[in-house]
Amino acid sequence: MSAAPAYSEDKGGSAGPGEPEYGHDPASGGIFSSDYKRHDDLKEMLDTNKDSLKLEAMKRIVAMIARGKNASDLFPAVVKNVACKNIEVKKLVYVYLVRYAEEQQDLALLSISTFQRGLKDPNQLIRASALRVLSSIRVPIIVPIMMLAIKEAASDMSPYVRKTAAHAIPKLYSLDSDQKDQLIEVIEKLLADKTTLVAGSVVMAFEEVCPERIDLIHKNYRKLCNLLIDVEEWGQVVIISMLTRYARTQFLSPTQNESLLEENAEKAFYGSEEDEAKGAGSEETAAAAAPSRKPYVMDPDHRLLLRNTKPLLQSRSAAVVMAVAQLYFHLAPKAEVGVIAKALVRLLRSHSEVQYVVLQNVATMSIKRRGMFEPYLKSFYIRSTDPTQIKILKLEVLTNLANETNIPTVLREFQTYIRSMDKDFVAATIQAIGRCATNIGRVRDTCLNGLVQLLSNRDELVVAESVVVIKKLLQMQPAQHGEIIKHLAKLTDNIQVPMARASILWLIGEYCEHVPRIAPDVLRKMAKSFTAEEDIVKLQVINLAAKLYLTNSKQTKLLTQYVLSLAKYDQNYDIRDRARFTRQLIVPSEQGGALSRHAKKLFLAPKPAPVLESSFKDRDHFQLGSLSHLLNAKATGYQELPDWPEEAPDPSVRNVEVPEWTKCSNREKRKEKEKPFYSDSEGESGPTESADSDPESESESDSKSSSESGSGESSSESDNEDQDEDEEKGRGSESEQSEEDGKRKTKKKVPERKGEASSSDEGSDSSSSSSESEMTSESEEEQLEPASWSRKTPPSSKSAPATKEISLLDLEDFTPPSVQPVSPPAIVSTSLAADLEGLTLTDSTLVPSLLSPVSGVGRQELLHRVAGEGLAVDYTFSRQPFSGDPHMVSVHIHFSNSSDTPIKGLHVGTPKLPAGISIQEFPEIESLAPGESATAVMGINFCDSTQAANFQLCTQTRQFYVSIQPPVGELMAPVFMSENEFKKEQGLQGGH
Repeated sequence: MSAAPAYSEDKGGSAGPGEPEYGHDPASGGIFSSDYKRHDDLKEMLDTNKDSLKLEAMKRIVAMIARGKNASDLFPAVVKNVACKNIEVKKLVYVYLVRYAEEQQDLALLSISTFQRGLKDPNQLIRASALRVLSSIRVPIIVPIMMLAIKEAASDMSPYVRKTAAHAIPKLYSLDSDQKDQLIEVIEKLLADKTTLVAGSVVMAFEEVCPERIDLIHKNYRKLCNLLIDVEEWGQVVIISMLTRYARTQFLSPTQNESLLEENAEKAFYGSEEDEAKGAGSEETAAAAAPSRKPYVMDPDHRLLLRNTKPLLQSRSAAVVMAVAQLYFHLAPKAEVGVIAKALVRLLRSHSEVQYVVLQNVATMSIKRRGMFEPYLKSFYIRSTDPTQIKILKLEVLTNLANETNIPTVLREFQTYIRSMDKDFVAATIQAIGRCATNIGRVRDTCLNGLVQLLSNRDELVVAESVVVIKKLLQMQPAQHGEIIKHLAKLTDNIQVPMARASILWLIGEYCEHVPRIAPDVLRKMAKSFTAEEDIVKLQVINLAAKLYLTNSKQTKLLTQYVLSLAKYDQNYDIRDRARFTRQLIVPSEQGGALSRHAKKLFLAPKPAPVLESSFKDRDHFQLGSLSHLLNAKATGYQELPDWPEEAPDPSVRNVEVPEWTKCSNREKRKEKEKPFYSDSEGESGPTESADSDPESESESDSKSSSESGSGESSSESDNEDQDEDEEKGRGSESEQSEEDGKRKTKKKVPERKGEASSSDEGSDSSSSSSESEMTSESEEEQLEPASWSRKTPPSSKSAPATKEISLLDLEDFTPPSVQPVSPPAIVSTSLAADLEGLTLTDSTLVPSLLSPVSGVGRQELLHRVAGEGLAVDYTFSRQPFSGDPHMVSVHIHFSNSSDTPIKGLHVGTPKLPAGISIQEFPEIESLAPGESATAVMGINFCDSTQAANFQLCTQTRQFYVSIQPPVGELMAPVFMSENEFKKEQGLQGGH
């Protein structure tokens, strides 16, 4: 018997009576040595009475399983130790049984009673392991035992055991689907669980067993939204996917009632090519229908989902980021979808496998929402180290993003890619050039000339692919490119790629009237080599012969008959049938005379030019991020993304009633709570956020310790329910009103949502096995007072303004305003006056004379003094219309000369601007002495978009390229009116 190493428990000791002797062999390779993997040795170790040897044996067995070794023959020896007193041995035994219980079902059944006793073990890990093993035994006879065990575990005090019960539900359902009704009851019970450890697992069980039972989610929707930030990454992906489908059935589409003007204004930034191609007739129809539409108001629960998922764009898990991205793409308003672009671009720095999945989804998004990826065009440039599939996907994205503004840059990139050694990539690049030429008319001739130059390339594959693309481009303007067709005809002697030869022959036959002298000679050459050609080439030779016979029968009649006679005896039956059909069609005879009269209409009919489209054009009907989208085919288990409802379902189904005894139990505790760790304002300063992002359903949590068994949940729960009660009363309806007008009084709407007091109740409470968390906002102390008091409180009474937290995703677009102290008699700012206007209880309007523009807010650098060779330029938005044009934004440009020489002739060069954007230049500054500063005012019409205005700052000697990109807030002008005036204007709108 081979030697075994001595163990720490038995150092220097000898074996007891009846036990094998285990010595230490210095020459052995440790516990993974082949000598110690002998199953006989392990069986002997498991049969001993010493727990130390059993533990060592189980460690070796589990190590073997981890390395992929088969240890199934040890099952009898292992299963006998399931009743071992040693807790460590028992854990490893359960690990082994989970792996092999399904294979050794008969032996596992013998230990059912032991597993049942394990369900009552004081240790939560043993209870969970016993349930896991029990659910792994795939024998229908023990289904009642499994069901009873799952029901008991669902009520266990340990969240870990309840999580295991959720994992066991799909296993039991797959074993016996007749248990569905009972399992749904367990799922409903676990969905009400308030711990983050259980949330992801039970939602996964819900998706597996009863995804159609959306009614189970209603009461738990807000709780899941609020718990989402603290759930483990796997659970976050599952919950987000489920909530995406839920939202598509319960909320209205945020884009369905957009006005025609908004759609047209955003086309250049977000629109697709199909949108731009719509005719004026459809626009007039939409404009006529617009007044009858009701204004869209986002449901507060819809906004809650968008707000609580946005911080997850910063997750370290690519799967979570991708899940949030697809949720925003399918659910968010157009103005807010752009926030996902930066997060997806960040994932392109990950492994190639992650890049492949992300690029697949970006390629689909970029077809409909091209504008949100245009600022990141360079992130999709191709590296030489990228795998071929990554290169082709990046090429697809670059082609989708190409427009008249960036096409020169894109074509220069393509010109570099053609010289690559990767032939598949080169072929894809040539096809991309063809797509760009098709989509952007002004570069069509440039692309065509470049492809013709590639015909002289030494690589035959490059030439062949160029021929195929040229053929498609020539179909658009055949009359203007007779010389190119002649040039292609000369290549038939050199090109051997079948597809390229067939494309040339098709072009010559289709446009034979443009090359009347060359076409017969090409047919003569092809007739000589007909028997040696590929099938696809032979078919095109037959077509060429038929077309020349109909247009130039004098020169080609004998050649046509020769070709048809060769084809008549070809081995391929398709070619034989084509030859017989063509002969009967073009050659008059007694039997086929009637058909031959229509030969020209059949062969020479005008054919539409091909449309070069993206292969990802039709993938958007699959949910982004799913396996079906990746494969472009419906995978097993895929659930279709529902269509938006025509009318919004009743939102009250998500309300949760709060017991009266919980409402007064913890009011005093609320004042003692600390500032929450997760601030609801986090990540809300981005330029793509719309005005309706009000804190209507913010999650509230505060860390509170509890025991492992979950004791103290009731007090925490009631505290949370009380918090949400007051929160909903104070601000529940304000979110709806901010969506619609932003200035209507909230006083009248407060009582309407008292029934929704605890709408976010269950979602506020999150805990793991050792703790539960609650979150509360700072504003709750103010909300404890009557609403009328808080509205009358002047701004100066606040001790300090709340600091707005900045999301990492919005740092580039966020400009922190400079807050200056305001004394009581000072002039109030425009934004503050607008806020006060909505809170006033009278019909009087703030006197416009008391309002002044906020000058100097958010000064931003336009040109650094180092880059400007001593000239430093900053700019600010004056927040006033431009005097020369009310549609323009007034921008103050601040010049400063830090050099030793005067700067002369400061003016704006000829700008190259996107469509719709215009600039009113400032007057030329003749001279700026050293150390002096000057300010000029220019007007910019951003055309209601956040696209940057690019222009040149010129001096007598230099030109500097600069860019001004506006935040969304700077594009809006304030309007002052009383509440009565506002209601009067609102009444004039359609749909009220």
